[in-house]
Amino acid sequence: MLDEFSLHIAPGESVALVGHTGAGKSSIARLIARFYEFQEGRITVDGQDVRTLDLQGYRRQLGIVSQMPFLFSGTVAENVRYANAGLSNAEIEGVARQIGGGEWLETLPQGLQTDVGERGGRLSMGQRQLVALVRVLVQAPAIFILDEATASIDPFTETQIQEAMDLILRRSTSILIAHRLSTASSSCARGASSRRGATRR
Repeated sequence: MLDEFSLHIAPGESVALVGHTGAGKSSIARLIARFYEFQEGRITVDGQDVRTLDLQGYRRQLGIVSQMPFLFSGTVAENVRYANAGLSNAEIEGVARQIGGGEWLETLPQGLQTDVGERGGRLSMGQRQLVALVRVLVQAPAIFILDEATASIDPFTETQIQEAMDLILRRSTSILIAHRLSTASSSCARGASSRRGATRR
């Protein structure tokens, strides 16, 4: 239960929700995404109550990456294309190579054509998160929600994930959920810096 809670996020802003397990961080994200329906109060986007918006259309404007991202059986490319059905393999590869020059693709046996297995079981957790982040990049959502996606992964993959996050943060209004303040503050700081750099260019 959220009692007397109020939060305003400006367009293009990155906001971090930090706290221990059970504090309600993920519940707020699920309320924003309308995975939960709230009984009191309201959530508005651009001044409109989210309950008045077409649910399918609204969720197309949300990019969500959880700590345990869901992948469908099929290839990496097919999982990315789920967010933007019209993309060619070349276009997907172009986006994927924006992250660390595409080094992470070299860790996949067949690159974008690698079969991820049921629920992504043939990939490491970090690789699953990278596929989910590329899916968000091609989706280009207005609102990005990241739920502790850098937990329990190796340093190489974490660097690649941070680069993907930087690309997303500079293009969207972002909500970052983390257990540690250091994780969230560094991500928010990089996102703000990226947006300033993009503005100067």
